[in-house]
Amino acid sequence: MFSMMRWPWGWSGIGLACVLAGLAETACALDWIEVSPDRKGFVQRPSGRAFVPWGVNYDHDEQGRLLEDYWDTEWSKVESDFAEIQALGANVVRIHLQVGRFLTGPETANQPALHRLAQLLQLAERLGLYLDLTGLGCYHKQDVPEWYDALSESARWNAQAFFWKAVAECCAGSPAVFCYDLMNEPVVPGGRRNPGDWLGPPFAGKHFVQFIVLNQGDRPRTEIARQWIAHLVDAIRQVDPRHLVTVGLVDWSLDRPGLTSGFVPEKTTEKLDFLCVHLYPESGKLAEAHRTLRGFSVGKPVVVEETFPLKCSPRELAAFIRDADADAAGWISFYWGRTPDELRQSTKLADAILLEWLEWFAERGRQLSRHP
Repeated sequence: MFSMMRWPWGWSGIGLACVLAGLAETACALDWIEVSPDRKGFVQRPSGRAFVPWGVNYDHDEQGRLLEDYWDTEWSKVESDFAEIQALGANVVRIHLQVGRFLTGPETANQPALHRLAQLLQLAERLGLYLDLTGLGCYHKQDVPEWYDALSESARWNAQAFFWKAVAECCAGSPAVFCYDLMNEPVVPGGRRNPGDWLGPPFAGKHFVQFIVLNQGDRPRTEIARQWIAHLVDAIRQVDPRHLVTVGLVDWSLDRPGLTSGFVPEKTTEKLDFLCVHLYPESGKLAEAHRTLRGFSVGKPVVVEETFPLKCSPRELAAFIRDADADAAGWISFYWGRTPDELRQSTKLADAILLEWLEWFAERGRQLSRHP
């Protein structure tokens, strides 16, 4: 359906630059992560130990800034935040790469950003952390390049494939990559959208939902989603046959009456190594959230890639995680750069709730480190 991508002769220079950057520091030895033989969870290679993702989204700092907004000028902050995440007992950090920071054109990568990503891999390796690399972010609308939004559907898909080939070539040699998450909360709209209107409504000033087409035409939505996933996975596999690939799906992706994203798990995810769902249980509706989680089970591991006591109490969320453990291969919550000690100095109710959650999260992380 889509035209062949054209890769410039100088492409290998990106990977070479990342390799040279990696020689600057010696990292600790990390195992590689694979899907377990029973396809219910994950395993470390070559050790053979079970691996349970227990992590945080590092999607913005305490000021609401995205990682690329400060990682060039405040690298020491990134280092200290990663050390704090490690101290909380996490083993996975989900970071969100913005398309406008990694592409300067449809077929042109921002090499300084790739150098910084290579440095982040080194940091993760030193601390024994794994990265969930979520890409193609357009969270701050003002930072999305005009040329990107003006692309046709096929040209946009090819630019997205170029993004992932650049990132995967940079990261292919590092065991610190847990997975590539193709996009945060992609949606196939029904019908037609206005030209350039690729983003969903903002939440807290950020656009987390993104449309992968503007005109459904007469195509089934699930077939569009399946083809888009295949297009990007194939680009990654050209340079990285090993690391796991997934997509961060909204919980309304199931084939149910009412609102749906078009990414129905059993119809669209054949090329993914495992599934991710973003799930925020509501108070008094934990059983309903558990049923939704089970709906994503299609013979592959399922990771709850986003969860937080947003609509319930920390105690309710902790109970939900304990009850749903058998149906989830891992859990990823949030960390925004404020430690429990710092939160204890606050008198704000929101900080007290966050503190309660982080304390439980850290204790659970210690338990998992002893008995994965």
